[in-house]
This record gives sequence, C-alpha cells and structure tokens, in this order.
Amino acid sequence: MAKKDERMSEQEEETGTESESMSESESDSRAQQQKEQSKSGGVGLDYIMSLPDVPMNLPPHVELQRTRVFCNSDAPTHTDSIQYSGAFASVGLDNSFRLDHFRNNFRVEVTQYSKDGLDMEFDMIGIDPALANAFRRILIAEVPTMAIEKVLIKANSSLVQDKVLAHRLGLLPICVDPRLFEYAGNNASNERNTVVFNLKIQCERGKPCITVHAKDLKWLPKGSQFELESGDPNSNSTSGQKKTYTSFTCSQDSLPEFSNNSIGFKAPLDNIIISKLGPGQRLHSSNYVCTVADLRSQI
Repeated sequence: MAKKDERMSEQEEETGTESESMSESESDSRAQQQKEQSKSGGVGLDYIMSLPDVPMNLPPHVELQRTRVFCNSDAPTHTDSIQYSGAFASVGLDNSFRLDHFRNNFRVEVTQYSKDGLDMEFDMIGIDPALANAFRRILIAEVPTMAIEKVLIKANSSLVQDKVLAHRLGLLPICVDPRLFEYAGNNASNERNTVVFNLKIQCERGKPCITVHAKDLKWLPKGSQFELESGDPNSNSTSGQKKTYTSFTCSQDSLPEFSNNSIGFKAPLDNIIISKLGPGQRLHSSNYVCTVADLRSQI
C-alpha cells in the first residue's frame, strides 16, 4: 500500500508539472499575441485584416453605388452617400472624409466650351454628390440668365390653362447674352432692359391638330404691340399715339449690340413643345423677357 501511494504521488507530481508547463506555454502564446496586437494598434483594423477569411475588396455593385451616380432617363440614382467613416471597415476601406484627400483627388475637366462664351460643359470628378449639388445651386443663383417674366394673354382656346401656359413659357431657354442688357429694377421696360416675344398661332377648322413649339415665338424688336389698358378713354388723345406695355424709343435690331447677336431660340431647343392646338383653337400672347435678377427680387 505504501508503494502504491508513492507511485500515485509521483504520477500526480508528473501531471502537475505537465499542466504547469502547458499553462506556461499557453500564457506565452497569449502574451505573444497580445504583443502582436499591441504593435498593430490593439484589436483593430490591421488585426482584422490579417485574418485569412476577411474579404479585401468591396463587391462590384457596392463599389458602383459608393463611387458612381447614374443619370437615368427618369431620375438619377445612387445620389445618397454614406457618411459613416466605419461603414466599410470590415474590408479595410476608410470611408471618412479628409480634406487633404479631397484636395488631391478633386478635379474639374471642361468637356465643351462655345466660341461665344455662353455655353460650357464640365465634369467634376472626385466629389461627393451633395457637394456637387451645392455647386449646381450656386451656379443657378449667380450666373445671370434671361427668362420670360410677364405673359399677357389675349386669346387662349387651347386645353392648356393660362397659368400653366405662362409657367411653360417661363421655362424656355432663350438664346440671348445677358451682358448686353441693363438691370431693369423698377424702371420702365425699354429697349435696353427688355426683350418682347409674340406668340400668335391658330389651327384652322377641318385640318389636323398642330403642335406649338418654342420657335413659334417671334421676336418683336420694336416692343409690345398690345395697347396699355386705361380707365380714361382720353388718356391717349393728347399724344396722338397709343401707349403700349413697353417704352421702346427705337428698334432693337437697329442697335449694333443686338443686330450682330441673334435673339430667339437656338436649335435643338427651339423644338420644345409648348402646347397642341385642335381645329378651331388659337393662341395669342405677348411675352416679356427680363434678367433673372428681376425675378429674384420679386420672389
């Protein structure tokens, strides 16, 4: 019995020494892992990327959604950007916004520039869609343009209501240089600050329907032809001339700055549809064009 007890005690001592050696080796391996993790910045992105089963790239559809905006026929897509910096941390991609990275990667490429200096197309590369939209709104607000501000409708028997017709006319892009005109403000409409177009078209009875395009608006270099409405029937008797809605002292085509620059609608934008007329329907209106600064002051 004494010999058996001695053998059992020896075996227990051997197992104890083995367990102590195993615990020491495990602690050594854990300490080594902790040292490696401390060198790599702890249990962070570098340690995660060192694992063999971690993907290194974004899937193609996610990469397109992150870096591209698609201009479809109905509406643009992928305009929303992910602002969270750690959104793609599992694949080793830093999604945070850095000013130095934006400064080094952002560029503007001019793709088209007209000789008259009125049209320019450019691409902004390496920019967030929200920032690109901010640039777009700044250009719309600061670049001077010409637009139809006042619409006087004498006859409208089409299906398009007067307010809808006036709104459609105000959206037509007019080929005219705003730098040749003066700011109207509260001044009277004259040949230096106003352009007048006339729209007079009719669909004869017994004929098929016709389409009214932007090119059907005719430029009136002598100003409005509509007589100014007044409650006094003798208001025009002293001068002998009928007053109109504009005060042109001369014809605009006699001025050198306007005679050398065509005023109207440029192809292919002159084919923009305004309305459609059925048999017996007609349109007759006079439209006044002012600078966009006038429109902003009245909104």
